[in-house]
Amino acid sequence: MDVNSVLQVQHLKKYYRNVRAVEDVSFEVRQGEIFGFLGPNGAGKTTTIGMILGLIYPTAGQVTLLGEPVTPAHNKILRRVGTLMGTPSLMQPISIRQHVSMLARLYPSVTPKRIEEVLELVGLRAAANRAARKLSTGMKQRLGLALALLPSPELLILDEPTNGMDPAGMHEMRTLLRDLAAQGITIMLSSHLLFEIEQICQRVAIIRQGQVVASGEVASLLQAKGEAVRVRTADPERALQLLNGLVSQARDLGRVGEYVDVRGVPVEQLVEHLVHNGLTPTEVFPHRQDLEQVFLELTQEPVARR
Repeated sequence: MDVNSVLQVQHLKKYYRNVRAVEDVSFEVRQGEIFGFLGPNGAGKTTTIGMILGLIYPTAGQVTLLGEPVTPAHNKILRRVGTLMGTPSLMQPISIRQHVSMLARLYPSVTPKRIEEVLELVGLRAAANRAARKLSTGMKQRLGLALALLPSPELLILDEPTNGMDPAGMHEMRTLLRDLAAQGITIMLSSHLLFEIEQICQRVAIIRQGQVVASGEVASLLQAKGEAVRVRTADPERALQLLNGLVSQARDLGRVGEYVDVRGVPVEQLVEHLVHNGLTPTEVFPHRQDLEQVFLELTQEPVARR
């Protein structure tokens, strides 16, 4: 593990009788980075995060946070962690400022100035006197983030922080998270919005059926399969059949709507093969995978075969 690791997860397992919720999960989150934690529903993300936060005893393995092991019985180090898991539960008649002020009582070091700083940081200072029942889902997420940031945590663990936000709000949240990382706050981010993860995270871990199936820098994962050639023809299904014999692996060939993606075949050979069989391409251009395609290939059958 890297000496700059804020969080180390080593061979975590969690079994519930005959259910293996987490089979073998290892990764590290480094100081000052935004780390993505991805997986389909039921992959074990929530259980893993529960073990990281000392809410669940692992069957095996270890969580080390800021150099200290974490379990439900040994969790004082979690005071240096802020969390936002899903949509926060709020007291409906209570205002935004009252929510933050009530939580501040648990932290003697939090001053009234810090309360105002946090409200300003998440864009809620102007609406601070609004009751929770009058907040949109996006504003509730901002309030949840304000509560997580209140004690000046060194690590933020966020699950779907842009839930319910419009595109402008999502952009502002991404900018805020980048700014927090630039200030030295480490962020672990779980989200189903893979384009968001691709834009904001330096590294990711992808889990499937309780095991890590890929981890590393986002750029490296995107380049691992190489650049594809995307072809458009009048008959994409026939093009798929014609090109099937040119590639060695099924996942090197796939259909996306009217297009067919091919890897491992020179453009000249691809076009020549189609034309020779009476199918002339109308478009041929290079195509780079995005994180969503990588994710789907790693966690389920290739989407191209649908």
